[in-house]
Amino acid sequence: MNRKIKGFFWIGVYLLITLGPLFILLAGPRPAGREFWRDLSVGLGFCGLSMMGLQFVLTARFKEMKAPYGIDIVYFFHRQISYVILILIISHPVLLFIFEPKNLELLNLITAPWAARLGVAAIVVTILLVAFSIWRKKFRLEYDQWRIWHGVLAIAVIAFAMVHVELRGYYLNTLWKQIFWGLFGVLWVVVLAWIRVIKPLLLIRKPYKVVSVIEERGNAWTMVLRPEGHPGLKFKPGQFAWLSVWDSPLKDHEHPFSISSSAENDKTLAFSIKELGDFTSTIKNLKPEHTVYVDGPYGSFSVDRHPSAREYIFIAGGVGITPIMSTLRTLADRGDGRPLTLLYANKDLDSMTFYEEIETLKTRLHLKFVPVLEKPSEGWTGERGYLNAEILSHYIPDERVQDRFEVFICGPSPMMDAVENALVKLGVPAGDFHSERFDFV
Repeated sequence: MNRKIKGFFWIGVYLLITLGPLFILLAGPRPAGREFWRDLSVGLGFCGLSMMGLQFVLTARFKEMKAPYGIDIVYFFHRQISYVILILIISHPVLLFIFEPKNLELLNLITAPWAARLGVAAIVVTILLVAFSIWRKKFRLEYDQWRIWHGVLAIAVIAFAMVHVELRGYYLNTLWKQIFWGLFGVLWVVVLAWIRVIKPLLLIRKPYKVVSVIEERGNAWTMVLRPEGHPGLKFKPGQFAWLSVWDSPLKDHEHPFSISSSAENDKTLAFSIKELGDFTSTIKNLKPEHTVYVDGPYGSFSVDRHPSAREYIFIAGGVGITPIMSTLRTLADRGDGRPLTLLYANKDLDSMTFYEEIETLKTRLHLKFVPVLEKPSEGWTGERGYLNAEILSHYIPDERVQDRFEVFICGPSPMMDAVENALVKLGVPAGDFHSERFDFV
């Protein structure tokens, strides 16, 4: 089954589970005297609940499911669909209040039945869940704390909503409907157990040991790992993994980082990490033989997904060079002779991680290296300023037809947005440039 067919298959599965409650609502006997707007309200609530349950599946990192799209696309969908879920869940009571205002009495949690109390609780917690995700940085929630609370609130929403459905019972009046929601509950519990217990235990059985921590240009550190008691990780150049560095995987303190080593090297695994926060500033403190756990590989940001391209163009900003460095090292180890262009934007030359090695790789690859400096030193004769359409036009091939070349972009979000817009302006086909984003929250 090729990638496109797999992609359509998983979309179909998602739609089937999402729309399943509507089929249940329309099929079989329904309670007498139920108006259309009430059925519509219940249907929207059921769809919101099933989609909320599927959010756990989307973040469970099932490789087979994510392979057609890439995990960054799946996480982007997870984030955007949460707004739809919020609208569906809120629409459920709003319709009841509009068409039958006396239902507003259900908001009085002192006199309301337990079904209503739990329904209100599910809605309030859903709003908090989305709000904390949107404004995490504004609330100054540290990433690990946010992940824990995000999981707790998500579990609470599903639990409150499932009990609410059970207590209302209007649409659980047949055995097969009860079986459907029972299986949905079992699916949710199994996925939750996989995420929180089973997979962490499997990772514990495949530890890695720190070989060395190497200081790089640009306030970055390369952590070199070796597999301990297992063959290690097979990955494609450009992919990434989740690392548990100071804690057991059971504690859910993971962070995603791109692999920077060659995919042809199966002896060690390297991650190059820039100091940007509380966690990343601790990498330099790692000592040899420290245990690290690796969950991967993930991601679709790889030249191996586009083997027929006649040329590759890489555009990096800051630490976004990491997955591209893995690709360059891999292509060099493979003896790949295709034309390569690397445009690498940084504040200045001292911030340019891997500068010397990239210059060395020019002897092993058909590579044109174009540093772009925002604040170059006096006498700099290369490109300067920010990456824009004018600079890119000098290095993008004139033959801009589908699949002639592939462009890979990684760096700060504002830079990637600007580059993507510039490529569209220059007539590069949309399917021929690929971005790697790590803003999962």
